Amino acid sequence: MSNSDTQNLWQETPLLLSAPISRLLQVNAFLKFESAHPSHAYKFRGMSLFVRRALQTHGNSVHFVIASGGNAGLAAACATNIAGARCTVYLPDGAAESTIKTLKGQNAQVILAGKFYLEAYKAAEDAVLSNKNTIMVPAYDDPILWEGHSSMVTEISNQLKRWAVDEPDAICCSVGGGGMLAGIIVGCKKENWDHVPLVALETIGSNCFHHSILLNSSASSSFATRLPPYVTTVYDESSNLNLAHFNSFHSKASGSLGASQPATGTVKMALERKGGIRCVSIPDELSMQSAVAFANDHKTLVELACSTTLSAAYKRQLLDTVVPPHPDGRRRNVVFIVCGGFKVDLKDLAEFEKEVEAEIEKNPTGKWEVVYNDGEVVNIDYMANSAENSA
Repeated sequence: MSNSDTQNLWQETPLLLSAPISRLLQVNAFLKFESAHPSHAYKFRGMSLFVRRALQTHGNSVHFVIASGGNAGLAAACATNIAGARCTVYLPDGAAESTIKTLKGQNAQVILAGKFYLEAYKAAEDAVLSNKNTIMVPAYDDPILWEGHSSMVTEISNQLKRWAVDEPDAICCSVGGGGMLAGIIVGCKKENWDHVPLVALETIGSNCFHHSILLNSSASSSFATRLPPYVTTVYDESSNLNLAHFNSFHSKASGSLGASQPATGTVKMALERKGGIRCVSIPDELSMQSAVAFANDHKTLVELACSTTLSAAYKRQLLDTVVPPHPDGRRRNVVFIVCGGFKVDLKDLAEFEKEVEAEIEKNPTGKWEVVYNDGEVVNIDYMANSAENSA
């Protein structure tokens, strides 16, 4: 593909009406399969737009640099490979061989630097500073990325018309640093959907966005006022916002959802949005259970970062809590963003299934504790709407 090509590098992804989830939830459940991108995740949208804009501005010889062994790094590698540009990905020592192999498969140069991500990031920054022909690629905190991600909402709007649906009753997505959520907010504004409820789901132990929203609210619950010991408050003077900064992560989904703190712009847009944001924090095990159920129902593997969204698709009580049924009984139209992720395989799914089974075996009548909005709690039965009874 020519670097001068002005067309977007991504292709439209499918929006499918899920029969098993629709039946389970008694809604029209639409799945936006962002896992269909070359990098297996939604990040390819914004990343490829960033690459194309940079090539137009700086020319074909520009060298892209990013520090990320996750979906942002692979999205950058895929986008630059398609565009015929150079890309170097910095990873900490000990990065998985499978990740290195995947990145090199997209013709990216991989450099191992430091023992931790921050050390790899510093090495990437130093490389950019020492070479004027290089550009540091952002992972999630950049308006160009958000603009690219917003295209999924434009597609959803056009695709829903096939079912004679003008707008959804809610859009559910997961949140890490907030790049995807920012894109959805921007996309909703373009479609005049500012009033459409957005449900932002995270795992407890990596939920920096939920905590950040509450730090800027008047909520008085213990969840809102008592931060975990591994979380500190950072004040951003330019936006006059308080942000939750995670000094460590306590969630297995942190490989993709584990941003130290959310993008300031995302928090600001969320707080100002007419329709607001409905925040949900769930335990890892609920996300694992949803990943297994989704694989069984839709023959698709997704990371925990993605199955966190799907927890609302497999627990009717949870969806009804954050997106209540219509008083007149009309069927709800709910979109779930299947954001994907490349760091998952059959072995992971088998482990997820074992962990969930062990938890249920210890306490067959147990409940998942889910925190939503200002700190309200809903307890959901382990076995309610499980993969077995969704069939």
